Amino acid sequence: MSTTFENAATQSVDVNGTNFVYREIGKKGGIPLVLLHHLTAVLDDWDPRVVDGLAAKHHVIVFDNRGVGGSGGSTPKTVEEMARDAVAFIGALGFRKVDLMGFSLGGFVSQAIAQQQPGLVRKIILAGTGPAGGEGIANVGAVLQDAFGKAGAANKHPKHFLFFTQTSNGQTAADGFLQRLKERTKDLDAPVSNETIQAQIAAIHAWGQGDATKLGTVQHPVLVVNGDDDVMVPSLNSFELARRLPNAQLSIFPDAGHGGIFQHHAAFVQQALAFLQQ
Repeated sequence: MSTTFENAATQSVDVNGTNFVYREIGKKGGIPLVLLHHLTAVLDDWDPRVVDGLAAKHHVIVFDNRGVGGSGGSTPKTVEEMARDAVAFIGALGFRKVDLMGFSLGGFVSQAIAQQQPGLVRKIILAGTGPAGGEGIANVGAVLQDAFGKAGAANKHPKHFLFFTQTSNGQTAADGFLQRLKERTKDLDAPVSNETIQAQIAAIHAWGQGDATKLGTVQHPVLVVNGDDDVMVPSLNSFELARRLPNAQLSIFPDAGHGGIFQHHAAFVQQALAFLQQ
């Protein structure tokens, strides 16, 4: 298997008649770590430093859920359906127990998986995410629109505004992150479609109006991570997740936003590996 995410082959698996694309890295064996991604993201939007760092100790799998990027089918408009598709993908690869790392929308999906199929999951990392009904989550459409406007005016990438603080530290980290995403130059994933983005926004909006009561039943060990100034899923939601989950640890990175795990990738990988090893 590939030793770096940059060179990992894009593979596909049939999931109930639909092709799902994925990449895997790290030594096989043990409990694999499945990564679930954010709104608009495809395989190439994972920070290679994070994936490579995690794969130093774990078999790591990244995939495009239904309708996303190179995967077939239509993107569901609810988080719960996305979770069912992710469970089906995991089953198609033959895994009976996994660890999950969900970033942003992927964090919502990870929570839903843990509630739908608790026996499938050992441990969960929730980054830049929040509980159903969390503060500001339903505003994602307006936040996106604002960031795209600012990015156009400043001739910058929207992630400069969505994922990172506007301080010099934050913007330098944004430049570094976006540069790392360009390291892979071959066998690239397909971009997301407008239909997928609209379905994902609808799912996030519905999640933002949902109810987090059942989170108290999630007994899995959970590491909750975020920056201290997240404009996409306000950082208060990370504190709320840690409060509601019976077995949670909380890590908040300073002068960091939604992409805190990418800005502080070395520290995050160290924390994640320690958590998964416990």
